[in-house]
Amino acid sequence: MIDAAAGPSAAVTPAQSLDAVLALYERWGVDPYDEDLSQLDHALQTAALASAAGADDALVAAALLHDVGHLLDLEARGPVGRLPGTDLGHEATGARYLSRLFAPAVTGPIALHVRAKRYRCAVDGDYHARLSDGSRRSLQLQGGPLAEPEVVAFAANPRFQASVDLRAWDDEGKVDGLGAAPLDHYRPLLARLVRL
Repeated sequence: MIDAAAGPSAAVTPAQSLDAVLALYERWGVDPYDEDLSQLDHALQTAALASAAGADDALVAAALLHDVGHLLDLEARGPVGRLPGTDLGHEATGARYLSRLFAPAVTGPIALHVRAKRYRCAVDGDYHARLSDGSRRSLQLQGGPLAEPEVVAFAANPRFQASVDLRAWDDEGKVDGLGAAPLDHYRPLLARLVRL
């Protein structure tokens, strides 16, 4: 978990088991955080979109778990202890938390999904207007669109396409009331990927 008194660069203790990861969703998944639907509904919709697109198991897992860093923040601070106007680096926190259990094929796209949003804002003039209100607000805290040298460097990253795909599903997985398979549906897939 993360230190409740620490700021955005707080140390993260890697998850010790899949059950510990899923327990975060059971405890904090109902929290709406920054969108009109719950953290869990957003995770399930994002994973369902990845699965429907034919993504491999690792990328479906990344889609499901991409915002686990938000849940870690809720676990540490509670819903009233958020730090408004602060980017807590949920993408890096989540990837570090999952790194003991999952290979980089899962954690890499998670670590890069915010950079993928910044990339898309830099290269697609219409993309920013399609972002949810929460994503537009967080974009400024996350550094805004990438600068041209950052665009070039990001496009050369071996996890570039996976993170851009994850970002697209992340953006689309924000429909209040849209049904999706429950969390337990993904347990066997996640269990196959755990490397302990």
